[in-house]
Order: sequence, then C-alpha cells, then structure tokens
Amino acid sequence: MARYALKLEYDGTGYAGWQKQADHPSVQTALETALSKLEPGHAGVTAAGRTDAGVHATGQVAHVDLARPWTPFRLMEALNAHLKNTGVAVLDLAIVPDDFSARFSAVERQYLYRIINRRSPAPLEAGRVWRIGHRLDTEAMQAGANHLIGRHDFTTFRSTLCQAASPVKTLDALDVEAVPLAQGQEIRIHVRARSFLHNQVRSFVGTLARVGSGSWPPEKVAEILAARDRRACGPVSPPQGLYLAEVRYPDPVFSGFPSGDPPDPAAG
Repeated sequence: MARYALKLEYDGTGYAGWQKQADHPSVQTALETALSKLEPGHAGVTAAGRTDAGVHATGQVAHVDLARPWTPFRLMEALNAHLKNTGVAVLDLAIVPDDFSARFSAVERQYLYRIINRRSPAPLEAGRVWRIGHRLDTEAMQAGANHLIGRHDFTTFRSTLCQAASPVKTLDALDVEAVPLAQGQEIRIHVRARSFLHNQVRSFVGTLARVGSGSWPPEKVAEILAARDRRACGPVSPPQGLYLAEVRYPDPVFSGFPSGDPPDPAAG
C-alpha cells in the first residue's frame, strides 16, 4: 500500500462542489470513479479543501492510498485517460509518506478571485469570472482589504452554514491586482491563509466590490469586521470567479516531473 498526492485542476461548472453527494455530480465523485477503474474498492480521496458549487481549481491537492504499485507518471497518465471530458485533470502526482494528509498537513491555501471589469459581456470567460460593468477603483479596494489582514474574528464574513469551531482566523495576504484590458480591466484578488471559513473569500470580494464602486468608503470595512455580524457584510460574490490556486506544505510535494516518465526521444 502506498500513498499518492495528486495536484488537480478542474472546471467547477456543472459540479455541486468538491464533496461527493448522493444526487448531484461532484469533483470528488469524478476522481474516485476514475480511480475505481484502476483499483476497485479503494478507500477514497481526501482533498486539501472542499470547494463549493461552481468554484474552480488550478492547484487543488488530494491524497489516496492504493494497493497496486504505480510510478507517479503512469498513474497520472492512467487517471487523465479516465478523466477525459470530465473537466478534471491531474497536473502532477507524487508518492508521499503514509502520514501525509492533503488537508491536515497543509500550511497555507491560496485563492484567486477574477473580476472582468468592463461594460461589454465576456463570452470567452463565461462561467470563469464575475463581470462587473461599472468601473471599480482598485486602489480603494486595496485600502479596504488592508483592514482585513492579520488575526481577527471574521464572523461578519462567515456563512451561517459554516461548521468551523471558531471564527478567528489569520489572514496572511489580501492583494488586489489590476490588469489592463483593451476595453477595461481584469481585477485579480489574491488571498492567502492557513485555512478559511465557509464563504469567507467570496464575502471579502463582495464587500470590496462595494468599496470599489464607491458605495462604501474603505474605512467601512474595518467597521464591518468589528461588527461581528453577518448582516453587516456586503453581498457574497458569485462562485464562478473563485479558484483554489495553490496549497503549500512544509516540504515541497511535487517536482513538476513525475517519476517514471518515458525516455525523451530527443535524448537519443
């Protein structure tokens, strides 16, 4: 028996989130179905984070225990073959120690939220961004975001369905980046912390969008945070702009070149 860590990318459109559900398609079910083609009766996969319905990932991490020996490259190739047309792909794969946990060994999770800020629709980005037609002031958004960095009681930005034991979290970074577009700008909001509350990032983004539109001054974010009241929060932003971008561990897990690669023909 060996434990394997998988780095995953997926399009969350059409999925009810990461976690498997009885009556709705999930990313976990798609992956476990592919694994069952290789090893029926495996114990299932554990992920670093449970993304919600419609949320995407470019760097989700999961682990699985398999009895059959595999080289990482061969397992990655076999899984991707069975994941064809699911919107899920294995980007990297590694053999890890038996005590490695994709969830509990993680020391940092990084999320990206993408806003297309222009008047015209964004047909090529449908389902992958939040389009806002009125101009947003990214400097004001950053000024508001700065009030959230550090260790706080984030009750205001916590879903009423959140099951975390405490609303107190440490936010390491909340950076608002503006990327010029021909007819507007793309706003990328980068968020880093060890762990997050349910809907915390999307709640941040909805509040900052109000600041960027001029409806609220940046200082109001501090008042909202101090209120510790969910009703003070801005609207929760839609899920399609959110990406689980990276999960970090104390030691590097992935090399970028899974072992067991076939020889390079160009090497002679």
